[in-house]
Amino acid sequence: MITGNQRMIARQIKGQGITWPPVLQAMRNVDRALFVPAHYMSHAYADGPLPIGYQQTISQPYIVAYMLDQLKPQPGDIALEVGAGSGYAAAILSHLVKTVYALELIQPLCKEATRVLEELGLDNIHMICQNGCSGYAPAAPFDVIMVSCAARRVPQPLIDQLAPGGRMIIPVGRGAFFQYLELYSKTHAGEIQQTRLLPVRFVPLVGEAGPGD
Repeated sequence: MITGNQRMIARQIKGQGITWPPVLQAMRNVDRALFVPAHYMSHAYADGPLPIGYQQTISQPYIVAYMLDQLKPQPGDIALEVGAGSGYAAAILSHLVKTVYALELIQPLCKEATRVLEELGLDNIHMICQNGCSGYAPAAPFDVIMVSCAARRVPQPLIDQLAPGGRMIIPVGRGAFFQYLELYSKTHAGEIQQTRLLPVRFVPLVGEAGPGD
């Protein structure tokens, strides 16, 4: 029997051009419904973001897949996610890399995400309840950094904590209608290469580098 999660992946992810097998399999391993509030369960597999409380959202499935497809995480990578929210993207990322450090500032969301991830037995994820603008120096450098909230400008600590050869994807822009996903790659010589990808809408990154500063 085909599940709602499988239909979502076939129509919204593979059907919209994401075909990298590791991302497709990682998304099959994580049922989006487990990260959606009960009163939105009928929309768990909808092609769009959903509120999770505290003016935060769980991202559109396609966007999560697209970001991971651009990052191309590898099995030995150490990953950082900023703005983990419900923990959905961190859960998918955990099937692609060695270890995930997931930062979430809002304490109730962080605690709920921790509960769900622990119930799923995803013991390679470390949920940390703190602001993500400064990254997480104790575990740096990171091979991949996935920022799931929009910054007015890229926080320098995240650039600094990106490993040589590493990749970071982040929504950048002023307000909800002027954001673009941007991919940053650090060469082994330490040079930063930037690529602008597609327009997006994310909730703002809270802190010094966020849209509201």
